[in-house]
Parts: sequence; C-alpha cells; structure tokens
Amino acid sequence: MTTAVETTAVRLAAMEEHPMVVHTIVLAFAADPVIRWCWPEAHQYLESMPAFTVAFAGGGFRDGSAYTTDGYGGAALWLPPDVHPDDDAVGDIVDQTVAKSLQSDLQTLMGKMAASHPDGPHWYLPMIGVDPAYQNKGLGAALLRPALERCDREGLPAYLESTNPRNISLYLRHGFVAVGEIQAGSSPTVVPMLRPPR
Repeated sequence: MTTAVETTAVRLAAMEEHPMVVHTIVLAFAADPVIRWCWPEAHQYLESMPAFTVAFAGGGFRDGSAYTTDGYGGAALWLPPDVHPDDDAVGDIVDQTVAKSLQSDLQTLMGKMAASHPDGPHWYLPMIGVDPAYQNKGLGAALLRPALERCDREGLPAYLESTNPRNISLYLRHGFVAVGEIQAGSSPTVVPMLRPPR
C-alpha cells in the first residue's frame, strides 16, 4: 500500500516557475504567527510577503535548491552552505512595510535568528509551505525528503526556524531537534531546529 508521501512528485523548480512557487509560499504563510505579527492586515500581507519571500529565501532559485510539487501545492526554498538571505533587501522591506512600533522588536528577533545558526557549513530551510487547499496530504514530508537526503550524502546538518508551532511535529519526525526558543518584545516565539546528518 502506497502513502500520499510516496506518490507525491517533488522536483526542483525552474527559474521561470519562480512566480508560481512564491505564490504557493504566500498562501502557505497566510496564518503564520510570526509573519502575520509583521503584517496583521490582509492588504499589508499580500503586498509585502511576495517580495519578502524572494529577499529571504530566493537564493534557492539561483542555486538550484528550490523544490516544488507538481501543480505547485507545496514548495521548499533551501539555501545551501554559504548562501544567505539578502539582508539589505529584507531590511528595506521591513523599513517600508512593517509598522514602526514593531520594527525594533523585529530587528532584534531577526538578529537572534541569525545568531542561532550552527557554526560551520549547513543547509538552511528559510521557507517551506503547503497551499492550505493541499494541506494534510503529506506534501510537507515529501518536500523535506530530497533536501535531507542531500544533506546526508554531503554529511551536513540541516537548520530551520519554526515560526508556527503546528509544524514542529513534522520537523521532529524528520530528525530535527529544537535547540532553543527565540523571542523579542511582542513577537511570537520562534523555535530554531537542527538536524544532524545521518
């Protein structure tokens, strides 16, 4: 008997699929506690999240580590070792779109997130998400598998920050362990998680 995960086709996203993958991430993060703390109103979120996704995780497209499912039901944007978010672009988006009353707390939160990365080379998963219309069908697990297999082949750890408590059980099932909690001012809690290679 095959499971949904076994039959879900996951592949690398081509550069020209960039808009479709970003749209999937935007849908997937629409109820994320940290992201919606940044942009609580729908119009703020829809105007800001696409550019933020590209700035924070778009390096996955350039480096061939952006994954999607057939039909764009889910997507995972990985950053390989020595590839990082575009901090200047992220800072500009925050300055221009996040309420001034939140910016200090958000900058502190993001600084703590950056400092919590493991020492040495590692793969970073800044964004993974499934369109709500396709959730609870195994797509998240399917999206994790190819990159984690690559981490194991390369003998490198994988690292992420969970901004939604609902997702922690998925990461635990795939070998991640929580390595602390990050919070700043009025922000929701972020849980950094690390998976050693197998």
